[in-house]
Amino acid sequence: MSEEKIWRKRGAMPWEEPLIFEKSVPGQCGFQISDEPEIDAEKLIPKKLVRKKPAEIPELAEAEVVRHFSRLSSWNYSLDHGFYPLGSCTMKYNPKLNEFIAGDEGFAELHPESPENLSQGMLELWYRLEQSLAEICGMDAVTIQPCAGAQGELCGMLMLRTYFDDRGEKRTKVLLPDTAHGTNPASAKIAGFEVVEVQTENGLLTPDMIKPHLSSDLAGLMLTNPNTLGLFEKHISEISQMIHKSGGLVYMDGANLNALMGIARPGDMGVDVMQLNLHKTFSTPHGGGGPGSGPVAVKKILEPYLPVPRLAKSRDQFSFDCNQPKSIGRMTAWYGNALIWVRAFSYILRMGKDGLKEASELAVLNANYIRAKLKALYHIPYPDACMHECVFSDHGFPAGITTMEIAKRLLDYGFHPPTIYFPLVIHGALMIEPTETESKARLDEFISALVKIREEAENSPELLKSAPHRTPVARLDEVSAARHPILRFNQKEAKGR
Repeated sequence: MSEEKIWRKRGAMPWEEPLIFEKSVPGQCGFQISDEPEIDAEKLIPKKLVRKKPAEIPELAEAEVVRHFSRLSSWNYSLDHGFYPLGSCTMKYNPKLNEFIAGDEGFAELHPESPENLSQGMLELWYRLEQSLAEICGMDAVTIQPCAGAQGELCGMLMLRTYFDDRGEKRTKVLLPDTAHGTNPASAKIAGFEVVEVQTENGLLTPDMIKPHLSSDLAGLMLTNPNTLGLFEKHISEISQMIHKSGGLVYMDGANLNALMGIARPGDMGVDVMQLNLHKTFSTPHGGGGPGSGPVAVKKILEPYLPVPRLAKSRDQFSFDCNQPKSIGRMTAWYGNALIWVRAFSYILRMGKDGLKEASELAVLNANYIRAKLKALYHIPYPDACMHECVFSDHGFPAGITTMEIAKRLLDYGFHPPTIYFPLVIHGALMIEPTETESKARLDEFISALVKIREEAENSPELLKSAPHRTPVARLDEVSAARHPILRFNQKEAKGR
């Protein structure tokens, strides 16, 4: 399919839109207040707080304001617009049924300080969600407090530190493979550990690579499984036994749990503690679409250290239990992002055990389908079958075409680019995670675009080097934007540009 056909089919709307300050017309007003007496601000507000001149607020009619923000909103890309192939992000579709349930006033209007006797329905939902997540992961206890995956990581590592302090053991080192998620070393460091990087072999950890690091000061291993190359760490059970024998514990980053649901449980692999991301695996809104949630699941030995308050059940009553003397304390105000849990629990109930397993199977199938279709045109650093995501690179691309240029050109075909330049162990990485929610037809469109881009690299490389061509703005200086962001409009500077 040609670029033009794909573009028209996907309904993109390229146009330019000035800043709202640039559209301002002096004296124009978007609202009128009738029959209100004039108020002398200086009589109501202390003189030192009164502006010497009016704030530079845009002056526009209501219709222009609505059109401006509606046009900007049409530039946003979301799961409701199309395929989001970001690797290591699990950008699956967020079912509207879950949104509907979370919007029920019994949930949405419940105040955080409502007494327990008036919150029994919500408390029961949270309790049952924790039980469900524990069963899915093969763990003994769960806290749903952490508000993000990285905060869940920190929560887990703080429990490790407290566990060893409680035992009077001075264990300071945590092993991390070179395929780790970027937040893993940061979480371990913030929790007070020394991070030791372990090189992988063919993308995987092996017992031989762990063996030299076993010592009395080893606190544990922190790994992602499947890892960021989309490969399953097949030695995890043996490695877990080695870590335990050395006196350490095993932390698993569960961000990629979408490949394992109903198929394998981390707890059965020797994992002692893990975080999982509801905004990935369990279909709740991701990133700018809503707050995250990074529950932490643990084995019995770490349960006393879970954050307070804990959810408790006595007969048919649910309550908060703060009497946990070994707890690491709170991870968040109140209890966390409550409506995200409603969405996740709705997803789990609707899918059921068999449905969750099928979701993981389809996620793995879709990733391997893309891998098989593109392997003749795009370099695959690790040729083994992948799990939920596949990783290519720009190695061998003609005319010096880079991963960045491939990603930019994808925008012209109406697709959000995959994750690029990650994981760091692959030069020019192009990481694709389709999830289970994408149809074969959608995957074929995406594959067709990447095949076409490869042909263009051979025959018309300038098309890629100058892409994108159909977006509202073309090539941006991302480095300068990140290092020197302009966050406030300045009328004088704008006139000078």
